Amino acid sequence: MHPQPQGPAPLCHPDSSDDRYGMTKHATIYPTEEELQAVQKIVSITERALKLVSDSLSEHEKNKNKEGDDKKEGGKDRALKGVLQVGKGLLLQGDRNVNLVLLCSEKPSKTLLSHIAENLPKELVVISPEKYDIKCTVSEAAIILNSCVKHKMQVTITLTSPIIREENMREGDVTSGMVKDPPDVLDRQKCLDALAALCHAKWFQARANGLQSYVIIIHILRDLCQRVPTWSDFPSWAMELVEKALSSASSPQSPGDALRRVFECISSGIILKGSPGLLDPCEKDPFDTLATMTDQQREDITSSAQFALRILAFRQIHKVLGMDPLPQMSQRFNIHNNRKQRRDSDGVDGFEAEGKKDKKEYNF
Repeated sequence: MHPQPQGPAPLCHPDSSDDRYGMTKHATIYPTEEELQAVQKIVSITERALKLVSDSLSEHEKNKNKEGDDKKEGGKDRALKGVLQVGKGLLLQGDRNVNLVLLCSEKPSKTLLSHIAENLPKELVVISPEKYDIKCTVSEAAIILNSCVKHKMQVTITLTSPIIREENMREGDVTSGMVKDPPDVLDRQKCLDALAALCHAKWFQARANGLQSYVIIIHILRDLCQRVPTWSDFPSWAMELVEKALSSASSPQSPGDALRRVFECISSGIILKGSPGLLDPCEKDPFDTLATMTDQQREDITSSAQFALRILAFRQIHKVLGMDPLPQMSQRFNIHNNRKQRRDSDGVDGFEAEGKKDKKEYNF
């Protein structure tokens, strides 16, 4: 995205009106402490149960091949290598779905998937007295676990293996015959998507730790995509790449400034066909993360971002955030009241009417 022009760094106003709205909105959409604990609990239980399933599979293989090589150690003989949570920092209040990626030493098969689904309930009983509903979905290369407690949570465990990506990077990997697939191997694309999700999670974690307002803006944009139909077409991974807009600024961005900067970048046409687009930083070869979007969807989101900027210019950020106006908390904000009321009657209603005349209605 376009870097900010050189010159004196703009002052950062952490307590500006837009910042207060941004922080207030974030507080209302961020998961409650009870929800966070529920997520942490079911993830911990699932991980421990999968570890026991891995131990069981490993022991079964050892007993099956007693006459084999006894020198295997350090988990080299394990069918299940590890489990990692993805999308951890993107949850909103009310979200009940958690995604885990289960890494296998070999290409995952339907047989392995079924075996895990059969053994998981037995191990869950050892760890937790609560009841869980488990079903196996071969088409998604996943196992879906549902809790039956007050805060009903759903955990999707997708199987994959690094071997699939390594093989995919070699030319002629499908026809070469160098690696023989199991007869019931799981869907290749689902496994590749799970590996990509792991890369995305690691990338997000590295960026989120050192960039001011980044996580706040991601939550606000996720909420926007859920509220406004036009934005629902925006890929979640592409949304995380708004990091480029914030990291290219000449100074740390407060929440209000960061939101405005993101809308400015999108309004400039960066996601339109023929523009630079948003390249995937986790891919070796250039790949546009917006490839799944149609030209019309790109144009609609660009137009919506421009419409949002006009509303921000008239100090109506609450309409973009989908919230009620906040009461004035400081006397210094009151000097804008008269001008703000005049703008309310003169301009903003006109912009709202203009938006409603378009073929797509922007319900900010």
